[in-house]
Amino acid sequence: MDADDILALTDRLLADHDPSDRIAFRGAQYDMGLAWVYFPEGFGGLGAEAKLQRVVDERLRDANVRYVEIGWNGFGLFLAAPTIVAHAQPDTKARLLQPLFTGEEIWCQLFSEPGSGSDLASLATRAVRDGDEWVVNGQKVWNTLAHMADRGMLVARTDPDVPKHRGLTYFALDMHAPGVEVRPLRQITGEAEFNEVYMTDVRVPDADRVGDVGDGWRVSMTTLMNERVTIGGAVAARESGPIGELMGVWRGLPEERRDTVARDAVTRLWIEAEVLRLTNIRAGQNRKAGIAGPEGSVSKLAFAEVNKRIYSEAINLLGPEGVLIDHYDFVRPESANLTGGLDIRKMFLRARANSIEGGTSEILRNILGERILGLPGEPRTDKALPWKDVPR
Repeated sequence: MDADDILALTDRLLADHDPSDRIAFRGAQYDMGLAWVYFPEGFGGLGAEAKLQRVVDERLRDANVRYVEIGWNGFGLFLAAPTIVAHAQPDTKARLLQPLFTGEEIWCQLFSEPGSGSDLASLATRAVRDGDEWVVNGQKVWNTLAHMADRGMLVARTDPDVPKHRGLTYFALDMHAPGVEVRPLRQITGEAEFNEVYMTDVRVPDADRVGDVGDGWRVSMTTLMNERVTIGGAVAARESGPIGELMGVWRGLPEERRDTVARDAVTRLWIEAEVLRLTNIRAGQNRKAGIAGPEGSVSKLAFAEVNKRIYSEAINLLGPEGVLIDHYDFVRPESANLTGGLDIRKMFLRARANSIEGGTSEILRNILGERILGLPGEPRTDKALPWKDVPR
């Protein structure tokens, strides 16, 4: 199937269905294989090349078809969907993918724990088999927008007698199931975008398992690689996002405050942001050509560190005005603000989380050092031990 075929299908979608009815329209888009054209037929795709998805997206954009609320479900569209299509059983794919795409089911991510942040494989949330169900007990933390979620990408320990990487299983958790409790985590911005999720004797059908029992580590790596690309790999317009906000502050300064030292700092950050943007363009082209490179981890690491420097410089330029945040009222937001959207002073605070979420900067440096540069790995004395025997 080529670009002309997909364009013709998209035109038929627009002719036969009303975009104002989001659920019906996106349901039809899914059924026609135009949700993710590179997914298999029957699961929202056509088995086409990934680059052809742009044909659909651009045609819908030209027709002014935009769904702001779908942004709530970034975890579903960009993390859960590629994980489900790669690892779930056919009946599970068929059941989960369409409501995910239409936005009828919002997703969150349930990976990190209070004692297992950067070392995900050491997690302690247990899932014990009971017939055709699993009984889950444990706690997850830093769960973005979990207060809005219908489903959660849950990794739990199903076998404590094997090494930590081998005893994990991945589930699609019903966030409305009895025993699931979501508690807000108030951040330094005053918002509670993050949450804690407690699970007490939660029953999860085995039909909601994604991947084989004990294969949760491999399945979760699919999620994490997509997360890093999603967070750090977006290709924005030149001088948009955080660097655009910094340039807005710079241009609004009185001439006497635009000295050579400040100009040099802003110029360096503009260059860093542009290099990152061009790296993301190259990475996107490589992915479309089927070349898996390290750019996902590189981009996520660079995104986090450059963002923090950009907002720090913006506060420096604002001077005393940089501390005048209007309020710290407790708010439970409906979207995650990674690249702007809040007052620039709050973005300075929010950007602190960029180097933690989606893989800490320290872990990403380890990944790049060991897997790309071939440097010696850190000593891991617990890697071959059964999880239950690892000191905690």
